[in-house]
Amino acid sequence: MRTVELLCSPPLEQAVRAAWDRLAAAGLPSLARNTHPSNRPHLTLASVEAFPAGAAERLADLVDAALPLPVRLDRIEVLDGSAPLVWLLRPAPELTALHAAVWDVLADADGQHPWHAPGRWIPHLSLALRFRDNDRRLARAVAGVDRPAGEFVAARSYDGDTRTVRPLGRGSPAN
Repeated sequence: MRTVELLCSPPLEQAVRAAWDRLAAAGLPSLARNTHPSNRPHLTLASVEAFPAGAAERLADLVDAALPLPVRLDRIEVLDGSAPLVWLLRPAPELTALHAAVWDVLADADGQHPWHAPGRWIPHLSLALRFRDNDRRLARAVAGVDRPAGEFVAARSYDGDTRTVRPLGRGSPAN
């Protein structure tokens, strides 16, 4: 599996990590407990089995042209399916356009994961991966103290086979 992810500006990342910490301190599930070096707040735009030839370069060009992108966090929800607790985003038109352009680049990719596809994608930053819906009210009170704003400033790709990340674009850090 390969992803296309946007990374938060330092103040926005700090706000999300603070929410992770508040959830953990309250005894709730939280990504604060994930100690893998690649664990950081991010927005997933796409997930596919593998990038087609030349896609990484085209994706790098896209994110270099689009970033930075403003973002404002909205309400906290539990998504259906695998039940992640997430902070929903208010997607700006520029973010929606970048998302569509990423999917155009990956149109021929094998193993497209449909939950990120245009029309189905719910832009969010994850707070916890396995969450009980009946704890949602407490999670909102603990984690959703405010609705921070910031920017997406870099991009990366996660490789699920090696559990490593690679930068996408010139201004993107390795993790």
